[in-house]
Amino acid sequence: MTGSWHLKDETTTLNGEQALALVRRRIDDGQLETWLTHDDGRALTLVTNRARAMVMLLDGPDDPGRHAVDPDAPGEQDGYVLGNGQSDTYPDRDTVPLDQALDAVAHIVEHGEPSASVAWRSDR
Repeated sequence: MTGSWHLKDETTTLNGEQALALVRRRIDDGQLETWLTHDDGRALTLVTNRARAMVMLLDGPDDPGRHAVDPDAPGEQDGYVLGNGQSDTYPDRDTVPLDQALDAVAHIVEHGEPSASVAWRSDR
């Protein structure tokens, strides 16, 4: 796949390892939402409460996309703080453990598509 991933509104090209380090650093700094964009118009976002994360992959600005899921996870959690300060609550089935989310982001950035080891649900 041609093109590269970047932190939204920046130009520095990221590989999977760099994207992983960037997202971890942002979480450590209290920035719980990260948007990465690809030269082809795709977007990859992660928002976390530090235990679990919502990971979404969008094919373009108007695409509802798809998100990583944990279909058998019961309950819900809050504390997913967006960049605008809004705090969201998500069902655990619509999120994945943070380590799995970070691996998913690194894999997409490195290989251009989601790993088969993570379940995804289409929102289209």
